[in-house]
Amino acid sequence: MRLKFFLLFALLLALLSACGTPATPQIAAPTAVPTHTAIPTATIIPTLSTPLALLVLPADIDKQTSDLYQKTVYELAQSSGFRFQVRNALTAADLSDPTLKIVIALPPDPGVQTYAASAPNVQFLAVDIPNISAGGNISALASSDQVELPAFLAGYTLAMLVDEYHIGMVIPKDDPNAQRAFYAFDNGKKYYCGLCRTFYFSEIGYPTYVEIPADEKPARYGGYANVLINDRKVDALYIYPTLADHDFLAYVGTQGVIMVGTSAPEPRPGGWAMSIRPDIVKAIQKAWSSLAAGQGGQSIQSPLGITDVDTSILTPGKLRLAQKVLEDLLAGRILTSNP
Repeated sequence: MRLKFFLLFALLLALLSACGTPATPQIAAPTAVPTHTAIPTATIIPTLSTPLALLVLPADIDKQTSDLYQKTVYELAQSSGFRFQVRNALTAADLSDPTLKIVIALPPDPGVQTYAASAPNVQFLAVDIPNISAGGNISALASSDQVELPAFLAGYTLAMLVDEYHIGMVIPKDDPNAQRAFYAFDNGKKYYCGLCRTFYFSEIGYPTYVEIPADEKPARYGGYANVLINDRKVDALYIYPTLADHDFLAYVGTQGVIMVGTSAPEPRPGGWAMSIRPDIVKAIQKAWSSLAAGQGGQSIQSPLGITDVDTSILTPGKLRLAQKVLEDLLAGRILTSNP
């Protein structure tokens, strides 16, 4: 009897143990997700062995132009892994630096030909320096000698700026290049206004021009301009580059007309709307890759650009139109002369 009671008690105890609190399940520890850390881009730190580019600027250059040239060459040097320094003159000590690879020099001539001969491993770029031609390790950047492109753009722009297209040009007499420029000037006006119908009848055809003899004194140029301004009622003038005497332009600036030219004198004359001049920055940028590769002897033509803009005359919207025409001219999409 006792044995049965003991076995029954043991069975009950086993059943109660089986009905106890269930064991807490084991949760696996979270697996770490690998992350990708970007490797920073390597930065080239210039050393004394890094190739060097020198920019030689005249000491009296205006700050705005100096800053523009320095910024341009600095960015080009950085893009090619060069060091960059500025000088106001060249010395033999500069040329003795074995890391010197490029010299870009503006007038006055710091001695490009002499130094180029003594440093054949250095590429020189002479920017608009007279009497220096390309050859060997000298590349020459010359101002644009095109006469038709700036004349066409001047005709287009001046026709856009004045009523009834009363525009004119002052040109040297018996100069075939000046005659070509006038035809391009006329075509620029036509490109802007087509048939250029006017409200008021006039016996004078616009554009009109006056010629100045080769032996005329610059002090007398003003009288020729007066023929256009007073007698022919011209409201805007394009002065041919070879006639752009400083005092002459200053006089025309007092006559209440608008002017466009290839280079504005300082101080800028009254009525000066814009200059159409070689874009030296673009020319330097164009030449850089060859210079950095050690290829010299280039003759580089400066593309034209619009500068010296008076926004009170040539407003931003009209300036955009002029710039678009210039782009098309440079790309060959517009011809300046008649077929």
